Amino acid sequence: MKHMMKKKKMLIPSFLFLLIFIIFEEMIFSTFVLNTGEGILWKILLSLPIGTVLYLLIGLGSEKFNRIFSYILIFLISFIFGAQVIYYEVYGSIISIFSMMNGNQVFQFFEMILKKILENWYIIVLVFLPFILWVVLTTKKNILLKKHNAKQRLSKIIFIVVVQLFAILCINFTSSKDIYSAKNLYYNVHSPLLTASKMGICTTMRLDIQRLIFGFEEKEIDTGDIVNDPTVIPENQEKGYNILEIDFDSLIANETDETIKNMHEYFSTATPTKKNEYTGMFEGKNLVVFVAEAFSTMAIREDVTPTLYKLYKEGFQFDNFYTPVFPVSTADGEYITDTSLIPKEGVWSIKRIDGNYMPYSYANVFEKLGYSSNAYHNHTYTYYNRDTYIKTMGYNSYLAKGNGLEERMNCTLWPNSDYEMIDVTVDDYINNDNFVAYYMTVSGHLYYTRTGNMMVYRNWDVVKDLPYSEPARCYLATEVELDKAIAELIKRLEAAGKLEDTVIAISADHYPYGLTLDEINELSTYQRDDVFEKYHMPFLVWSGSMKEPIKVDKLGSSLDVLPTLLNLFGIEYDSRLLIGKDILSDVEPLVIYSNRSFITDKGRYNSITKKFIPNEGVEVEDGYVKKISSIINGKYKMSRLVLEKNYYNIIREQL
Repeated sequence: MKHMMKKKKMLIPSFLFLLIFIIFEEMIFSTFVLNTGEGILWKILLSLPIGTVLYLLIGLGSEKFNRIFSYILIFLISFIFGAQVIYYEVYGSIISIFSMMNGNQVFQFFEMILKKILENWYIIVLVFLPFILWVVLTTKKNILLKKHNAKQRLSKIIFIVVVQLFAILCINFTSSKDIYSAKNLYYNVHSPLLTASKMGICTTMRLDIQRLIFGFEEKEIDTGDIVNDPTVIPENQEKGYNILEIDFDSLIANETDETIKNMHEYFSTATPTKKNEYTGMFEGKNLVVFVAEAFSTMAIREDVTPTLYKLYKEGFQFDNFYTPVFPVSTADGEYITDTSLIPKEGVWSIKRIDGNYMPYSYANVFEKLGYSSNAYHNHTYTYYNRDTYIKTMGYNSYLAKGNGLEERMNCTLWPNSDYEMIDVTVDDYINNDNFVAYYMTVSGHLYYTRTGNMMVYRNWDVVKDLPYSEPARCYLATEVELDKAIAELIKRLEAAGKLEDTVIAISADHYPYGLTLDEINELSTYQRDDVFEKYHMPFLVWSGSMKEPIKVDKLGSSLDVLPTLLNLFGIEYDSRLLIGKDILSDVEPLVIYSNRSFITDKGRYNSITKKFIPNEGVEVEDGYVKKISSIINGKYKMSRLVLEKNYYNIIREQL
């Protein structure tokens, strides 16, 4: 008689698997996406309670129910990590819960998502590997999913409490003097990308949900450094600065709200900008301002975009200008450019600003001087709640697809034509004595392919023989449409006798993230990196009255667009109230990135790697990075409070 020995299955504890699963996901994101080994201890400690909660959830019912429920939960968590990978690869940031809830506008570009998945296929495979293993192991009964008894539940709840308390205790022992320490990020500062870098995606998203539901007020952080760089203005020199006679002393003395009082104190000591040789250079002229979709310095070429090239060669040449991308891409880029404020993280500032008083919007500034104001957009008028945003910014009229523009031009294309938008709207204002016109364009939008992009199809002959990859040529083809729009505007201004009396200003909402870094470098005149130089962008300011170009080597960014134009037009404004500064002034430059990295005239700092690279031949004093980080933190905080508290309305009578 032959006895058969049945091979015993190796059982893997589901509890251990789930703990490793969460830790594995966090390590994959840190290693392959953020490229940092920072915060391993926090990520492991904070992952253990999350894995344990997951274990408790998939032990609530029968074995069959638990198996199906576990597939749903583990797939969902894997999907969230995968979504964060793709979002970071496109926007360089962490997607907030608010944006996830508005996913129809954040994740609607499926071809871009597919492209990024293909580019990062190995990361996505790693992210979903635990889910695949789980399905295999539970199907083969190597992992049992029986209903937990009371003793098992109690022991795991005790484990969660003990580990979470230990993790929080360890966090509390980190320095509160470091603005971006684990302690400050956990309790006091809202910076999702830095929180993810130090404590992981799961903790970042938990804090985001918690702060979205219960609200969050950033705390004062005593770092021992200044959060502002105060300037004392001699009484006899006040007229030499772009400031107003705001009685901050009285405002501070009469304010009972500590937050508002702190804001008064901050702005009263903020560095104002001096008036300079360019102050009032364009006083009395008209203004046509563009926030151009994905407009890059790479698109300024004599052979492809001769009108844009003309504006650069004959106008202000801001050669060290940057447009860092922020989490809500176009909406944040537009908000920064129009308001000179940093967007609040975790929400759509362009939506949150609804109803606030914005004294320095182009419409409100120029309407006080008797100008007409018109705003246009050649995409859906309600996109990102832009209709309420434009109303808040004070424009007399707003025309876009869905509220009238479709009656003047074909709005069924994707993307729609910048040239056609200019052609059918210029007559609205060109015959007015004075006017300001605002355009948010769309022709430069991804995808950069020959199929599905009407602007590429329309302008392919201009770029087809260029020695670049197809996506790079397609991108240039979309910018040809912007070039044609500006050419048409100049032609119409000249015909109306308004060319010398009008200023055209063009900046971008963000870099062309529809291109890979390799494709960007095909078009670039120098090798760009993925941290700083990818965001090196144009800012064109031109008027038919300019006799020669003006070269500006000083650093600047999209935060500085508004104050620079206000100064050029000789507008009476208080430069202390804006977060950006007039590029043409002598104030020290500062380019701020969404992850709180920065560039100054002394060097550049990567907040993820914590490395500061000084410029060649420049010596930097001890504590320089800490000082600039403190200043940046103050700018973030005040930008958020201006938005939340409607601060300009509080001081309205003084403006």
